[in-house]
This record gives sequence, structure tokens and C-alpha cells, in this order.
Amino acid sequence: MPELPEVETVVRSLRAPLTGRTIVGVEVYWPRSIVPSDPPAFSHRLSGQQIKAIERRGKWVMVTLSEDMLLIHLRMTGRLMFTSGTRTVDDRHLRVRLILDNGQALDFVDPRKFGRMILTNRPDEALGNLGPEPLGEDFTAAWLGEMLTHRRGRIKTVLLDQSFLAGLGNIYSDEALWRAGIHPLREARSLAPAEVEQLHQAIRNVLSEAIAGGGTTLADQSYRQPDGRQGDFAAALAVYRRAGRPCPRCGAAIERVRLGQRGACYCPVCQKF
Repeated sequence: MPELPEVETVVRSLRAPLTGRTIVGVEVYWPRSIVPSDPPAFSHRLSGQQIKAIERRGKWVMVTLSEDMLLIHLRMTGRLMFTSGTRTVDDRHLRVRLILDNGQALDFVDPRKFGRMILTNRPDEALGNLGPEPLGEDFTAAWLGEMLTHRRGRIKTVLLDQSFLAGLGNIYSDEALWRAGIHPLREARSLAPAEVEQLHQAIRNVLSEAIAGGGTTLADQSYRQPDGRQGDFAAALAVYRRAGRPCPRCGAAIERVRLGQRGACYCPVCQKF
């Protein structure tokens, strides 16, 4: 579930306490959480490396080390959290623990086991196909309009394509389309220039506001910040997971439509097809 705002919040929270620390030990409790799935080799290679920087690319956490890069994708239920470094009986979903030189530990907790850690010196192999950052200088309305003219798919599906635009998922694509007044089933190439401008601004605004709110923690509590706090942006959601409830803008009932393996929530009045 974590999308760009949640991952950015995690990265900002980890940067100060982790930068400069050295990893002195590694414990792998679920081998498939690491790639390649070789716990002894992973632990040996990672131990002793110093953390130089922590950044984000799309939905990936990028930990630059003294020799390698550790890439972390939280997928649906992954969480990174600080602990005292002592395992307790409540650690049912602990998959990987990185023990630090100050006695603390960074735990990778993942109930559904979809998250991954990749230790590599070739990060482009995992990140090279990602599209531009929605909050970066390369993401302009002109670029968006030009790229959409070549896309035949539904606009919601296009926005979810990480090779098109890095970091958007179900939550913020729904919210951006609602803000821009664009139906999720519209063909991407059908958007008029004014609609492209509105969508571009809506994407940037909703992501910035969600980051300021610490991300979105939903009822399943699958996302929390590393210190355990919830993200506050859930209270500002207009359409995501609000099917049957009134649109905050016009009062019409929010609807949900199926898009392949995904769903899209929208207002049938504000976002006419």
C-alpha cells in the first residue's frame, strides 16, 4: 500500500538517526524477503558497511552504503521501524533485522511477506525502468501532455504504470483524478490541454499535502511511520475507499469501478465520463 508520500515520510524519518551509523549485524527471519535469497551471504556482505545516505526513488527506499546500495520496497504491508535490538514474542511478522553500532536496530516487518530488500552495487537494474518523479523538475504539464498523446489506455491505468510515472498508486491516482475532475476510465490520450494542466497540478498538490500529513494510515493500519505514528492524510481523502459516501464537492454518492485487478473510486457528477 505505501505510495510516494508514505515512502518519502519513511525516508525523512530514517535519514537523521541512520546516516553515519554502521550495520554490525544482520538477522534474517524470512529468507524470501531478501534478494538473492541467501541469508548467510546477505548478512556477511551487509555487516560492517556504513550508512552514507537515505533517499527515495518512486516507491523504493534507497540506502547508500559504503560499498553497496540497499534497496527496500515495502509493497503492501512492509514497515521499517526502530527497536532496541531485542526480539520479543510479539515479533511474529519480523522478516529482517539490521543491528546498528549504537545498540538500536532497524526492523523490516511485513505481515504479508511481499516486501523485498535488494543488496546490490547495480541499483539501475531495479530502478532503471522507473518514470520521472511527480514532484521533480522533469515532471511538467508539457511533458505529461506529450506523453499522454501516445497512450491508448485508461488514464487511471496509465498513472499506475511505474515506468510512466514513479510513485503513484491507487490512493493518490484516485485523489488526483477527483481533484482534476477527470473520470478514471477516460482514455489517456483524450485529455484536453486544460485537463492535462489540471491533472498535473492535482498530482503535485495531493502528493505534497500527503507528505506534509505524514502519509495515509488506513483502517488496516498497514502503514505507520518508523516511530509508530500514524499518517494523518486519511482524514483528507475525498474518494479513495469512500464508495457510497457523499462527494465532498457536490454531495453525489461516490462510486467504484473495476479496472483489471484494481479498482477506482470517483464521483459520477464531478468526473463525468
